Amino acid sequence: MPHDQFRNVHTWVFDLDNTLYPASARLFDQIEVKMTSYVMSELGVEQDEADTLRSQYWRDYGTTLNGLMQVHNIDPAPYLDAVHDIDLSGLALAHDLADAITALPGRKIVYTNGSRGHADNVMAARGLTDVFDARYGIEDAQYQPKPNQAAFEAIFAQDGLTATGAAMVEDDLRNLAAPRAMGMRTLWVTDAAHDPAADATTDDLTEFLRMVKM
Repeated sequence: MPHDQFRNVHTWVFDLDNTLYPASARLFDQIEVKMTSYVMSELGVEQDEADTLRSQYWRDYGTTLNGLMQVHNIDPAPYLDAVHDIDLSGLALAHDLADAITALPGRKIVYTNGSRGHADNVMAARGLTDVFDARYGIEDAQYQPKPNQAAFEAIFAQDGLTATGAAMVEDDLRNLAAPRAMGMRTLWVTDAAHDPAADATTDDLTEFLRMVKM
């Protein structure tokens, strides 16, 4: 059973967006609109070009922000504030998920390519604030994004986390490559077919985590 691979995990690292809430909440639709608007304003380009750059930078640099920093030298802090100024009223409290995470053995942290403030807001909206021992945003990795291994190493060093025996839970498959290479177990949260690049795949995170304890 895929759950068996996670029974000796001592630290659980959870991504935030589309992982600790369902992709059907479509928060990233709002974020993408904000990102496009920011690119238009900062670079003085039309919407079509801004959309193209947003997607290109995400693909080539890991995040749109990293591309904007590398190519255009933008200040990351105002960008993060702007793109995460979204409506979270569509998020429901996740009591079952909270119980499943709480029941897991070991330490639990959140690590997102978004900001710490965004993580705090989403966790509060989902009723998950007290479930985690720590949360880290992209600013804690000096704005280096996942999937770069250096970003994971920076966060893990701050947390005192040993990768061997830890697990990474993510909705973006490319963000699992570095943790797996570092010795972590990897869980891909998706409704797609399983990919051998991850140790396990689930479309129901709550139920998967419950099964780890059985």
